[in-house]
Amino acid sequence: MWDNSFFIVPAILVVAAVLYVDHTGRRVRHVPHPKGLPGGGLPLLSAAFLAGGPGRVFDTALVRMHLAERAVVSRGGTVTLTHDRPYDAVDEAIMTAVGPTGSRDLGPLRADVMRSPAVQALGDELADRGLLRHPDRLKDARKARRLLWLAVGAVVLFSVLSFVLAGLDDGRGDRPAVWVPVVLLALGLVTLFASRPAKGRITPAGQRQLSLMNTGKPWTPGSGLYPRATGGEVLGALALGGLAVAGAELANEELQEAMIGAAAQQAVAQQAAARGAFGGSSGSGSSCSASYASDSSGSSGSSSCGGAVSWCGGSSDTGTSSGCGSSSGGSSSSHSCGSSSSHSCGSSSSHSCGSSHSCGSSSSCGSSCGSSCGSSCGS
Repeated sequence: MWDNSFFIVPAILVVAAVLYVDHTGRRVRHVPHPKGLPGGGLPLLSAAFLAGGPGRVFDTALVRMHLAERAVVSRGGTVTLTHDRPYDAVDEAIMTAVGPTGSRDLGPLRADVMRSPAVQALGDELADRGLLRHPDRLKDARKARRLLWLAVGAVVLFSVLSFVLAGLDDGRGDRPAVWVPVVLLALGLVTLFASRPAKGRITPAGQRQLSLMNTGKPWTPGSGLYPRATGGEVLGALALGGLAVAGAELANEELQEAMIGAAAQQAVAQQAAARGAFGGSSGSGSSCSASYASDSSGSSGSSSCGGAVSWCGGSSDTGTSSGCGSSSGGSSSSHSCGSSSSHSCGSSSSHSCGSSHSCGSSSSCGSSCGSSCGSSCGS
């Protein structure tokens, strides 16, 4: 005999999935430390992260060092430090990533600094203030919606089976009431409609903050500049618009070409790693470069490595999305997550075989992957 008890399993699945969707949605919307918009007073590197993600932070910090003659970037893409005292945590991350030799190729340096705790912490702070959406939480919300779709599919499947089996019972059993699957379907579909995830990593508050700085006039950050340093307007333009916007004011074609080339190289490596991951790579981690966001300002992000770094992305000035995966100088091939059981955004080590591995054998990206592929690898 087939009756309404046939729908106990799909009902449990739907209710559990609805509760999970509600929980993850609340986490996405939660702002731990709400504050008023700082207007034009947002620090330089925080503005860079808000406008363009970890990649923009690195570009801005390196140009800041270059303008202050603390670092030299050659046309061939080698960064040489000329100063050994960091101004802030991002400067320290750059110096640490360069290493004791005092020079390093721009590509792998960029990847390591993007994954550093200092850069990832900027994203955490902006998310805590409600200016950015945390990519890990967005990922969980999208996962919850997929599970709810599966639960809705289970209701449809059980509905068909129940009526087919009731028909085979030659009318001796009780037919299931039609309203039961209808209610379950309505609950699931309404929840899916109401919980559509927000598009883009920047929240409405973050967009308003950007508009307060993008007034059509040169923006000079109130903090984040070296003491007695010049070039505040150039760095402000770079933070908000990237190298493509600030290039003319920067007036240094060698620096601009080297940095844009490094960003393009990293984007290509990340896309190759993503294709390899989706092509059936082994391992239990997620893809190390899955695009997670695209916002109205043209920034795009790559997330997601399931490791320590969450803010894995940011717009590059080549027009492509760049993640914070690994980059090896002169690499000719990319490999996605290997066979390790815990995957991070990538390994920063350079290999003589000429290959770039997007996932290492540890669970951190660099020394950590901050709160986005971060401390919470971005993003």
